[in-house]
Amino acid sequence: MTTHLETEKTAPERADRYRVSMEEYTRFRRDGFLVVQGLVGPEEIDELRRHTEDLMQGRLPEQNRQMSERDTSSDSAVSMQGLEAPPAHLSPEEKVQYYLRIHMLHRKLELHERYLLHPRVLDVLEALIGPDLLALQSMLFLKPPGKPGQGWHQDSYYIPTHPDTLCGAWIAIDDADERNGAMWMAKGSSAEPVYPPREGYGYGDTHISDIESVSGVSDPDDEKNDLSRVAQGYDNILVSAKAGDVVFFGGHILHRSKRNWTTDRVRRSFVGHFCNARSFTQWGADPDIAQMGAEPVDPITGMTNGSHILARGDTHLPFARPRFGTPCAALLSPDERRRESDHAVAMMADMDSGLMGAAPADPYAAHDHDDK
Repeated sequence: MTTHLETEKTAPERADRYRVSMEEYTRFRRDGFLVVQGLVGPEEIDELRRHTEDLMQGRLPEQNRQMSERDTSSDSAVSMQGLEAPPAHLSPEEKVQYYLRIHMLHRKLELHERYLLHPRVLDVLEALIGPDLLALQSMLFLKPPGKPGQGWHQDSYYIPTHPDTLCGAWIAIDDADERNGAMWMAKGSSAEPVYPPREGYGYGDTHISDIESVSGVSDPDDEKNDLSRVAQGYDNILVSAKAGDVVFFGGHILHRSKRNWTTDRVRRSFVGHFCNARSFTQWGADPDIAQMGAEPVDPITGMTNGSHILARGDTHLPFARPRFGTPCAALLSPDERRRESDHAVAMMADMDSGLMGAAPADPYAAHDHDDK
């Protein structure tokens, strides 16, 4: 049999590559989350801090619009801001209160694209849900003193992928603890299905015969959030993190955060969401990507994979290239991606004998077994 796929790597191994251990892999599968300490370096954390401080003071050149004044004490758990400057006449402390979270800045700022595609974060994801990775979403959480947390929820409720391979990567920019609103995980709840909404937006595993619909997802008031009673069936674990630690968590695990009770500490984090690049999604269309010659939404299937960046490996589905040129698989040629994705050269069944014989997978071969 002739093998057309070359297995030689196109680039030398990075010296700083992170390799997930057996213990870490099994802990992620068992608990639904994994904390990798110090994955992002101190200089990078300093860069993220400087950037977020400039953003909250309205000093970025891209902040060319100003927010309207509002009562910031009434912000809810899911209040969201855009890339706008706070009212200019406010004090520095008052300006900070205008921010809780901003989504999808990797489509507007080079720095956010670079941290979404951080090589050491991708190293871990490659082992947990890869090897082929699609970068779907970025979120910047700023959470100054007094801001509310987000109640129990499952991320696949908001970002469905099929097969469901969603995984979050939460980079701590500040030390996070119980006082300033660190995350909590319902340890082991990753075994739960995704609960569908009783009304409104949200995805759920409705093919399960006796699954219950839920209301109040993400509401920090446990009396109003139906997922609270599901979470109470598991150990609720406070996930403290030091700046530079990264928390990885699957799309099914129930998790939450609580209010920042401090008077002088923000709790900033940079969060990316990823799925296996072989998964189909209809989430997160990017209408602006049409200007780059890509199709943001497939007109037949509604697929939006073409709106998201191929971070590692290869895929048979559409994907986007990074706007700011951050190195990733999307910038490789098809041949280079195939060489980087040599996991496909694997075991195939021996169809003659019915046994699972080993043979190289060759899409160009006339037969799927060796000639006798």
